[in-house]
Amino acid sequence: MPDFSLTPEQESLRDLARKFARTEMAPHAAEVDRTARFPEEIYRKAYDLGLMNLNVPTEYGGSGLGVFDQCLIVEELAYACGGMTTSIIANCLALEPIILGGTPEQKERFLKPFCAEYQFASFGLTEPSGGSDAGALHTRAQRDGDHYVLDGEKCFITNAPHATLYTVFATVDPSLRHKGITAFVVPRTAQGVIPGKDEDKMGHRASSTGTVRFEGVRVPVANRLGEEGAGFSLAMRTLDQTRTPIGALATGIAQAALDHAAAYSLKRQTFGKPIAQHQAIQMKLANMAQAIHAARLLTWHAAWKIDRGERGTLESSIAKCFASDSALDVANEAIQTFGGYGYMKDYPVEKLLRDAKLTQIYEGANEIQRSVIARELLRAYE
Repeated sequence: MPDFSLTPEQESLRDLARKFARTEMAPHAAEVDRTARFPEEIYRKAYDLGLMNLNVPTEYGGSGLGVFDQCLIVEELAYACGGMTTSIIANCLALEPIILGGTPEQKERFLKPFCAEYQFASFGLTEPSGGSDAGALHTRAQRDGDHYVLDGEKCFITNAPHATLYTVFATVDPSLRHKGITAFVVPRTAQGVIPGKDEDKMGHRASSTGTVRFEGVRVPVANRLGEEGAGFSLAMRTLDQTRTPIGALATGIAQAALDHAAAYSLKRQTFGKPIAQHQAIQMKLANMAQAIHAARLLTWHAAWKIDRGERGTLESSIAKCFASDSALDVANEAIQTFGGYGYMKDYPVEKLLRDAKLTQIYEGANEIQRSVIARELLRAYE
């Protein structure tokens, strides 16, 4: 059985993230949510503290953390603001294909200069016509000598308007479906890379989300990650690594919702006593606490398996799916605990509900997670 006792180094890492979240992020969370502002001054501070590029090995300038340590940080950041957390950790998703599929020369060429200064990278997989069907890409990569020419569009891309680097998945032949998908590293400066406008989102409004168009973008063969047709596998391996911290992000949102609800229940009085003394409220708080404890342990278990070098597909899907479903349920119950006040933007819990919803959708919608869970589960019975 795994031992989840934190080492002194992990305690220090969590304390660093907690202090940053409570002092730098939380005071501005309501404002950046209301205005949908991209708070670069906060993101720069996160970079300076080593809270970005968490998965990049230290020899290339990153923090070199395993998935478990990443989860400790992400939960603390998400407690303060899910949207800011999404933008802070998006580099981990975008750079993971280079870490997993890049040659030593590519890692040296792309990761080291990227991590040497504050900047963003974006992960380009989802397309307007495809959604969860990652095998049905329409973005084309046509070989032209020692280059590929990319044409197509990606959507729902975190930090797209601000990124200096994109990891892009395109197909060399649509008829091959997933067997034709190939991964590329594309600099923002390449001619024909056209980021779109920021989307006006329900939640995670401090995080920038947009489209990216590729119009005749010439990408050197030297920027291809792996062989032609290896991109789908690389994308899935990437998501196996990065999905688990989304479970931690959802857990952080849920923990914030419970803390707000519990504190409010001790102050708010009805029928001559604090509502915390009413059994109906106690049942809500108890159910919320159970869900959060389970979500955290599922997330830590998935991270533990991956850090041991195991595949972790089943565990990461379970963690992400359960934690995100729980986050939405817990935030909803927090609003119910606040009653009418919970529905008002003057109080913090309605934002948590909006932020929780996205965790059920991105990095693989929970319907897809359940399909993955069933597929992995049934393998044991074949």
